[in-house]
Amino acid sequence: QVQLVESGGGLMQAGGSLRLSCAASGRTFSPVVMGWFRQAPGKDREFVARIAWSGSNTYYADSVKGRFTISRDNAKNTVYLQMNSLKPEDTAVYYCAAGARSLYEYGDWGQGTQVTVSS
Repeated sequence: QVQLVESGGGLMQAGGSLRLSCAASGRTFSPVVMGWFRQAPGKDREFVARIAWSGSNTYYADSVKGRFTISRDNAKNTVYLQMNSLKPEDTAVYYCAAGARSLYEYGDWGQGTQVTVSS
């Protein structure tokens, strides 16, 4: 069983920055990939960014490329999402996810943290 707990969400004005954290625990935590997704009201959940648990492989959605940075601290079993130049359209619940099989599959999810960007 893997537990993922997100933190760092909140209310921010457009142009500001927030850093989300996702702390993972559990005896079976041995991911291949960690990712961030988001879901805005009335919309489907969408991919934001992912990072391989070993190596330097990262990938971003076009909508956040150049503004968001995903990183990890393997010793702390934690992944981060640094969000700069926030826009109102970044408003969503942000979810952390972990995958143990490939870079593209996620089997464990956190409860989410709300990010609200005001204009």
